[in-house]
Amino acid sequence: MQFQVPQFIEVEDKIFGPFTLRQFIYMAGGAGICFLLYKFLPLLLAFPFIVVVATFSGALAFYRINNKPFIFVVEAAFKYYFAAKLYIWKKVNRRPDPALQKNMTPGEQAAEDVRLGKNYAGIMVPKISESKLKDLAWSLDIKESLYSNRNQR
Repeated sequence: MQFQVPQFIEVEDKIFGPFTLRQFIYMAGGAGICFLLYKFLPLLLAFPFIVVVATFSGALAFYRINNKPFIFVVEAAFKYYFAAKLYIWKKVNRRPDPALQKNMTPGEQAAEDVRLGKNYAGIMVPKISESKLKDLAWSLDIKESLYSNRNQR
């Protein structure tokens, strides 16, 4: 028994003359909205809206970006604008004002020195938990910030 394997499965069938079903729906929907705008608004007020709707429905039906339909771009734009975003802020270390350093306690001065990346041979890493993984992550963060501050100077 022989079976024929379908070819060109990505190509949509032309159902309504030179248009696919999707193109026909976009064009018919755009034409319907344009007709409603023409019927219910004065012509001078309706004309700009008709142009926008006709252009948008034409783009949905025929325009392709990177060989993908325009509707995918519209969907991605909506997801981008309305989805939650994660903003990451990179702290830039600045030199403190010497006048403010005079009023610091020794503990505050040591914390400021560590923040500025002054090299200390014997930095004590406090034991913050029993988990070795958390301790390792904390110590790597501290060493990374010290090295990055040193390289910025």
